[in-house]
Amino acid sequence: MSVGRDERQRHLPAGRKAQLAAYVADSGQVTVGELAERFGVSIDTVRRDLDQLAAEGILVRTYGGAVSLSTVSRTTDRAVDQRLTVQEQEKEKIAALAASLVQDGSTIMINGGTTTLALARNLGQHRNLTVATNNLLVPGALPPTAIRDIYVFGGAVRALTLATIGPVSFRATAGVELDISCDLALIGVGAVSAVAGYTTSNLAEAAMMQEMISRAARVAILADSSKFGRRLFAQVSELGAADYLITDTAPPPDLRNALRASGVELLTPTTKSLDPRQA
Repeated sequence: MSVGRDERQRHLPAGRKAQLAAYVADSGQVTVGELAERFGVSIDTVRRDLDQLAAEGILVRTYGGAVSLSTVSRTTDRAVDQRLTVQEQEKEKIAALAASLVQDGSTIMINGGTTTLALARNLGQHRNLTVATNNLLVPGALPPTAIRDIYVFGGAVRALTLATIGPVSFRATAGVELDISCDLALIGVGAVSAVAGYTTSNLAEAAMMQEMISRAARVAILADSSKFGRRLFAQVSELGAADYLITDTAPPPDLRNALRASGVELLTPTTKSLDPRQA
C-alpha cells in the first residue's frame, strides 16, 4: 500500500514545518495539541517546530500554540476604541493590582494603551499624585480627587493609539530641557517573552517606553496573559528592567522561570498584592 507524497512529506522535518507554517497562516491561530493531532507527531516535536519557525520570523509563538503574522498585525494595531473591549475583565484585574503599587503623593508615568487607561480609572482612592503620560485618554480618566498635577508629553500623535510619540521631556521657558524622573513607571506592553523580554509593534512607542523606564525608580509592566510567549517588532527592554510584571494569570513555566531569574516580582490576582499605603 503506497503512501501519498503529502503524507510522506509531513513526517519529514522540513516538509512538516513547511506544511505547519502554511496551516498556521491559513488558520490564524492554532494550539499545540491541534497541530500534534493533525500532523501525527508528539507535542514536544510541535513545540520545537514552532520555536524554530518563530525564531525564523515565520509566525509568533503564544502560550500553548502560535498565531500567524497577519493575525498579530490585526490584533496589536487595532484602534484604541476597538481594543477597549478586548480582555476587558483581565485588564480591570491588572489595573486594580497596579493601583495598589502607587503611593499617595508620588510621581508616576503612564504610557499609552487600554490597560494603562484602566489603571488611571482605578486611582480613585489615591491622593496628591503627579502624573506624566503620553496617553491622551488618561487625563480625562483620572479621578480629580487623586491628582495634584497632570503633564502630557508632547510630540506627534499616533491616531491609532491616541498617544503621543516624542521625547520624554519638558523644557523651561529659557528652552533648557528639564531633568525629570518618577517614583513608578507603569508600562503596558504588547508582548512578553522569556527570550525577547518586553516588546511592542511600533518603534517610536518602544523608544518612549524605554525612556520612561530609564527615568523611574521602580517599573511595573502591565500585560494580560494573551501576550505571553509572543515577540513583536520592537523591543522595549529585557525582562530584568522591570521590578514587577502585573498580569491576570500565572505565565507558562519558561517565562515564570525567566522572570524569577531576572529578579522580577510577579503579581497576579492569586498572589498577595502590594499596597505601599499599608506598609
